[in-house]
Amino acid sequence: MGHYHDSSAGGGLRPTARNGAFLRLPILAGAVILSLIAGWTDLRSRRIPNWLTVPGAVVGVALNGFFDRWSGVKASLLGIVVGLGLLLLFVLLRSLGAGDWKLAGALGAFTGPGLLMDLLIGSVFVAGLMAVALVIYKRRVMQTLRNIGHILVSLVTFRLPGSRVSLDNPDALKVPYGVALALTVVLYSVAHVWGLA
Repeated sequence: MGHYHDSSAGGGLRPTARNGAFLRLPILAGAVILSLIAGWTDLRSRRIPNWLTVPGAVVGVALNGFFDRWSGVKASLLGIVVGLGLLLLFVLLRSLGAGDWKLAGALGAFTGPGLLMDLLIGSVFVAGLMAVALVIYKRRVMQTLRNIGHILVSLVTFRLPGSRVSLDNPDALKVPYGVALALTVVLYSVAHVWGLA
């Protein structure tokens, strides 16, 4: 199931993993459950509700505090800050929904900042693959290339991109980021349980 060693200081079994990533199985299970529910609601309604993310963050802090006392609480709170801080710009630019943003913070409460960074980076690749598949399926390759051009021009000229490439455009193809993040968490969890991560 995972790699464990007996810790006399902690008085019990402590999970270990490669690359310095430590995550107890109950905390990992909580992150997976949160992600799956968020991914499901995002897929069905394109929304991730506060009733999920806010209590999720509280549970993440509580679990880390239960297992690792004050150091767990600190890591959990820092994970929330990192998740919310890293994605805030994307929310302000209207390229990411507020529910996705809050989900990242809630996941940070479970994982802490280091693992959350890895998950967010991984989710970018998963979302990219989903986007490519969606663009090909919808036969919108040329329009997508034009939109990428508009975004690049906006970056070079330090201007906000037009509404046609934001969440405000009803015709824009939108990849549900909550689904991409949920898939990333599940993939990491499987690799973690099998000792591959």
